[in-house]
Amino acid sequence: MYYRADQPHGLKHNPFKALVAPRPIGWISSLSSDGTMNLAPFSYFNAITDSPPTVLFGCNGPHPEGGVKDTAANVRDTGEFVVNMVTADLKDQMNISSAHVSRSVSEFEEAGLTPVGCEIVSAPRVKESPVNLECRLVQIIQLRSSSPKVVNNLVIGEVVGIHIDERILTDGMVDIAKYRPLARLGYMDYTVVEETFAMNRPD
Repeated sequence: MYYRADQPHGLKHNPFKALVAPRPIGWISSLSSDGTMNLAPFSYFNAITDSPPTVLFGCNGPHPEGGVKDTAANVRDTGEFVVNMVTADLKDQMNISSAHVSRSVSEFEEAGLTPVGCEIVSAPRVKESPVNLECRLVQIIQLRSSSPKVVNNLVIGEVVGIHIDERILTDGMVDIAKYRPLARLGYMDYTVVEETFAMNRPD
């Protein structure tokens, strides 16, 4: 089949997210200018460079109380955030933190998670996550939107500090079987990375 992206596709549900999959989940923690801790998962997330290490995530859609989502506002105002990687063991807490709640509510408390201080940035990290990337804002780019209700923000951050739980390391390398990162598929589907294979590059 073929369909134009701006025209009806004729399927039961939009297939776009299911086609671009699996996607890692950036569990972004941030701090508002008044000190409220925020935590939210974003599956439009990935790493883009390694010299320096840089990540990006799409923070799209409005907040139910109006304006941009808390994460976008916090990162814009403070210039900092933390990417906490989601594992299979944290899937339920991640899902709880995805709820649309009042700006005064901290998702850390709602999900029963432990906020701990970082080494460089002021935003808290999730203690239960085995990997935390401390980030400083590089740029927020407002992308074109095809809906008047949706603001599409592309957030780019430089990773300035990395926390790794040594329990997911084997012989000095990240062990995926121990790490078990969670990935987003389409619709309400997820997967867990548990198996890998290696291929040497031709050069």
